[in-house]
Amino acid sequence: MKNLLTAIFIYTVLFTACSKKESPGFVAEQEVKIRYDTIAIDSFSTGAVSVDIARKIRMSSPQYIDSVKQAKKLQDEENKLKAELEKENKAKQEEEKKKAGAEKKLKTAEKPSAQESKPE
Repeated sequence: MKNLLTAIFIYTVLFTACSKKESPGFVAEQEVKIRYDTIAIDSFSTGAVSVDIARKIRMSSPQYIDSVKQAKKLQDEENKLKAELEKENKAKQEEEKKKAGAEKKLKTAEKPSAQESKPE
Protein backbone atom coordinates (compact mmCIF):
# COMPACT_ATOMS: atom_id res chain seq x y z
CA MET A 1 0.00 0.00 0.00
CA LYS A 2 2.87 2.33 0.85
CA ASN A 3 4.53 1.64 -2.46
CA LEU A 4 1.32 2.29 -4.36
CA LEU A 5 0.77 5.67 -2.67
CA THR A 6 4.35 6.81 -3.30
CA ALA A 7 4.11 5.69 -6.94
CA ILE A 8 0.90 7.71 -7.43
CA PHE A 9 2.49 10.73 -5.74
CA ILE A 10 5.60 10.58 -7.95
CA TYR A 11 3.45 10.03 -11.04
CA THR A 12 1.29 13.12 -10.33
CA VAL A 13 4.36 15.24 -9.54
CA LEU A 14 6.01 14.28 -12.84
CA PHE A 15 2.88 15.03 -14.87
CA THR A 16 2.31 18.41 -13.25
CA ALA A 17 5.98 19.40 -13.50
CA CYS A 18 6.35 18.34 -17.14
CA SER A 19 3.06 19.72 -18.42
CA LYS A 20 3.07 22.15 -21.38
CA LYS A 21 0.68 24.57 -19.77
CA GLU A 22 2.02 28.03 -18.91
CA SER A 23 1.30 29.60 -15.59
CA PRO A 24 -1.67 31.99 -15.78
CA GLY A 25 0.31 34.97 -14.46
CA PHE A 26 2.95 34.95 -17.20
CA VAL A 27 2.12 36.23 -20.66
CA ALA A 28 5.18 36.52 -22.89
CA GLU A 29 3.45 37.32 -26.17
CA GLN A 30 1.61 40.42 -24.99
CA GLU A 31 3.20 43.55 -26.41
CA VAL A 32 3.07 46.87 -24.69
CA LYS A 33 2.89 49.81 -27.07
CA ILE A 34 4.05 53.09 -25.65
CA ARG A 35 3.00 56.19 -27.51
CA TYR A 36 4.98 59.35 -27.16
CA ASP A 37 3.88 62.81 -28.19
CA THR A 38 6.81 63.84 -30.34
CA ILE A 39 5.25 66.79 -32.15
CA ALA A 40 7.50 69.81 -31.94
CA ILE A 41 5.71 72.98 -30.89
CA ASP A 42 7.31 76.36 -31.24
CA SER A 43 7.14 78.28 -27.97
CA PHE A 44 5.71 81.34 -29.76
CA SER A 45 3.03 79.55 -31.77
CA THR A 46 -0.61 79.14 -30.85
CA GLY A 47 -0.91 76.00 -28.82
CA ALA A 48 2.50 76.23 -27.20
CA VAL A 49 0.70 76.74 -23.91
CA SER A 50 -2.50 74.90 -23.27
CA VAL A 51 -5.63 76.81 -22.36
CA ASP A 52 -5.66 75.43 -18.82
CA ILE A 53 -2.08 76.46 -18.16
CA ALA A 54 -2.67 79.93 -19.61
CA ARG A 55 -5.73 80.27 -17.38
CA LYS A 56 -3.71 79.27 -14.31
CA ILE A 57 -1.02 81.79 -15.22
CA ARG A 58 -3.61 84.56 -15.60
CA MET A 59 -5.27 83.59 -12.33
CA SER A 60 -1.99 83.67 -10.43
CA SER A 61 -1.06 87.14 -11.65
CA PRO A 62 -1.20 89.93 -9.04
CA GLN A 63 -3.56 91.97 -11.20
CA TYR A 64 -6.13 89.15 -11.24
CA ILE A 65 -5.78 88.56 -7.50
CA ASP A 66 -6.27 92.29 -6.83
CA SER A 67 -9.37 92.39 -9.03
CA VAL A 68 -10.82 89.41 -7.16
CA LYS A 69 -10.20 91.18 -3.85
CA GLN A 70 -11.88 94.33 -5.16
CA ALA A 71 -14.89 92.37 -6.36
CA LYS A 72 -15.17 90.72 -2.97
CA LYS A 73 -15.02 94.10 -1.20
CA LEU A 74 -17.75 95.49 -3.45
CA GLN A 75 -19.92 92.48 -2.83
CA ASP A 76 -19.44 92.80 0.94
CA GLU A 77 -20.39 96.49 0.78
CA GLU A 78 -23.51 95.67 -1.24
CA ASN A 79 -24.50 93.03 1.28
CA LYS A 80 -24.04 95.53 4.14
CA LEU A 81 -26.13 98.14 2.34
CA LYS A 82 -28.87 95.61 1.67
CA ALA A 83 -28.87 94.57 5.33
CA GLU A 84 -29.12 98.23 6.43
CA LEU A 85 -31.97 98.89 4.01
CA GLU A 86 -33.82 95.84 5.28
CA LYS A 87 -33.41 97.05 8.87
CA GLU A 88 -34.67 100.51 7.95
CA ASN A 89 -37.64 99.04 6.08
CA LYS A 90 -38.51 96.85 9.05
CA ALA A 91 -38.27 99.82 11.40
CA LYS A 92 -40.54 101.89 9.11
CA GLN A 93 -43.06 99.07 8.91
CA GLU A 94 -43.09 98.73 12.68
CA GLU A 95 -43.61 102.48 13.08
CA GLU A 96 -46.46 102.39 10.56
CA LYS A 97 -48.05 99.50 12.44
CA LYS A 98 -47.76 101.41 15.71
CA LYS A 99 -49.29 104.53 14.13
CA ALA A 100 -52.09 102.48 12.61
CA GLY A 101 -52.71 100.81 15.97
CA ALA A 102 -52.72 104.17 17.74
CA GLU A 103 -55.15 105.62 15.17
CA LYS A 104 -57.47 102.64 15.60
CA LYS A 105 -57.40 103.10 19.36
CA LEU A 106 -58.18 106.80 18.96
CA LYS A 107 -61.04 106.06 16.56
CA THR A 108 -62.48 103.40 18.86
CA ALA A 109 -62.13 105.76 21.81
CA GLU A 110 -63.88 108.58 19.89
CA LYS A 111 -66.78 106.42 18.70
CA PRO A 112 -68.10 105.46 22.13
CA SER A 113 -67.80 109.03 23.38
CA ALA A 114 -69.64 110.32 20.30
CA GLN A 115 -72.40 107.75 20.76
CA GLU A 116 -72.78 108.70 24.42
CA SER A 117 -73.14 112.41 23.59
CA LYS A 118 -75.87 111.83 20.94
CA PRO A 119 -78.59 110.57 23.24
CA GLU A 120 -78.33 113.61 25.46
